Formats: sequence, C-alpha cells, structure tokens
Amino acid sequence: MRQLLSKSVVIDDDDDDDEYPWRQNAYKYYIHLILSLFLFVWFILGNYWIFSVYLPNFIPPFHQPQDYCDKTLYLFAVSVLVISHSVLFLLVFCSCCIYIVSRQRYTGEED
Repeated sequence: MRQLLSKSVVIDDDDDDDEYPWRQNAYKYYIHLILSLFLFVWFILGNYWIFSVYLPNFIPPFHQPQDYCDKTLYLFAVSVLVISHSVLFLLVFCSCCIYIVSRQRYTGEED
C-alpha cells in the first residue's frame, strides 16, 4: 500500500508552473507518514503480543476454551517475526560494513 502511494506521488508531479509544487502532494506525504507510523506501531505491538505469551497453552482448557492459541498460527507468527528481525539485523549490519569500507577507502585516498 505504501509503495502504491509513493508511486502516485511521483506520477502526479506534472505541474511545474506552481511556485510551491510540494503543496500539491502534501496530503499524500502525510498519508504515507501516518501509514508508516501505523505499521511501525503495529509491528512493535505484534512483537509484544506474540513474545509476551511465549509458548502459550496450545490445548484448549475445558473451563475456558477461548484461552488458548492455535499452534500453527502462533508458530507462523513467531517465524515471521524472527525472519523480520533477521532481515533487519542483516540490513543494519551490511550498511555498517559498507560505511566502514567506504570510510577506509576515503581515508586511504587522502594519504
């Protein structure tokens, strides 16, 4: 959804005669910002909801059958979060490595 919205921001830049062209796309920017903030908060809350009840009761209790979790759904949610965290860690790690290598090359060229 965010990608579609960002594409619409790029496509809609045809009016060059306006003195302030950013005003035409300001509402799209704010929608994009609000959507990104919502997805970030949803991700944080999802982490809390899933990892706060790590290994819940997979067998429904007789007296309260609503107090259990489907094992397949829970394991799927945990695996999606673990993959998301792994990809995030990998991106940060690779970015740091690229930054360090580029700084070393830059200092090496000055000598």
